[in-house]
Amino acid sequence: MSRRLSELLVVSIEQALAAPYCTSRLADAGARVIKVERHEGDFARRYDDMLNGCSSWFAWLNRGKESIVLDFKNPSDASLLRKIIGKADIFVQNLSPGATERAGFGSADLRGEFPSLVTCDISGYGVEGPYRDVPAYDFLVQCESGVASVTGTSEEAARVGVSVCDLTAGLNAYGSILEAIITRMSSGYGDGIHVSLFDGMADWMNVARLHQQNYGRPPERMGLSHSLIAPYGAYPVGGGGNIVIAIQNDREWGRFASNVLGDKLLVSDSRFINNAARVKNRGEMDAIIKNVFEKYNLSNLCKILLDERIAFGRLNDALALSQHPQLRTIPLKLPDGEVLEIIAPPSRFDSGDSVLGPVPSLGEHSEKIRREFK
Repeated sequence: MSRRLSELLVVSIEQALAAPYCTSRLADAGARVIKVERHEGDFARRYDDMLNGCSSWFAWLNRGKESIVLDFKNPSDASLLRKIIGKADIFVQNLSPGATERAGFGSADLRGEFPSLVTCDISGYGVEGPYRDVPAYDFLVQCESGVASVTGTSEEAARVGVSVCDLTAGLNAYGSILEAIITRMSSGYGDGIHVSLFDGMADWMNVARLHQQNYGRPPERMGLSHSLIAPYGAYPVGGGGNIVIAIQNDREWGRFASNVLGDKLLVSDSRFINNAARVKNRGEMDAIIKNVFEKYNLSNLCKILLDERIAFGRLNDALALSQHPQLRTIPLKLPDGEVLEIIAPPSRFDSGDSVLGPVPSLGEHSEKIRREFK
């Protein structure tokens, strides 16, 4: 695997998605990640069993880690965990608020004992405030933060189809941890980081909130269209399929109208002369686009749009993604020894891409780690 962070030891008391996503990025970069699990294991191990009994979620988020089973209430296990943390550079946890403190492993206390340690606590709503102890799952936070209210159609709000709150929290934690590690290189001291699902989504809602404050309403929900930009959305093509276009400026509209729609008069038409006019007259404009697009098949229209440098895409599904010519995959070894191809990590380095470590079975490294840190 990649060796960029090979000098770092990470201890993570983690479950589900947010913290495992963060530590998977550290593991991909070569950090040694020790995943601490209960005797029943991370419950994400049982989200599904499609990979010969291994959960697809667990395999994706826990490659390259070591798994040790510990019971915090057992004095011997608690002592071992403290020894491991004492050698670590980074401590991550996403248990319910206060759980690690009650077990004797609160982040502030750990940094007091080990000043160079970087700690990261991931929670639903943060470590203080009236929502501190409110149970939080991705869907609930999408709703509570307002993200679901700006997602969907004019008739109905919708959940974002991936666990955007958890994954955003994981990436926020990953970036913050790297910041703290860089700072530690000069100061010698670690830092305490607090990341919540709610804060990550609230940050993403800044534009919607500003619209609410200034105009008395948020941006309108429009499905695949955009309330403030036109043309922007999906249009059916002759022979089946949909093309998605996003015209961002008047120059692009001019090329699109003249060379794709085949009508130069549309460029100077007062109904479509600028973005504000196109938004106001969206219905008439969309009718013109649909009428032209229905005369093309998907491959011919894609070629024309590409030649004219018009931003476009296909409305793909998971099957189309699997067959996409741009998709990169990478081998991943499952606990039973089978190797499958998964989508590769998004970052690429000139010094070499990651090679993913295997997915650990529950407690696979318990004895090895116990001997090492006894």
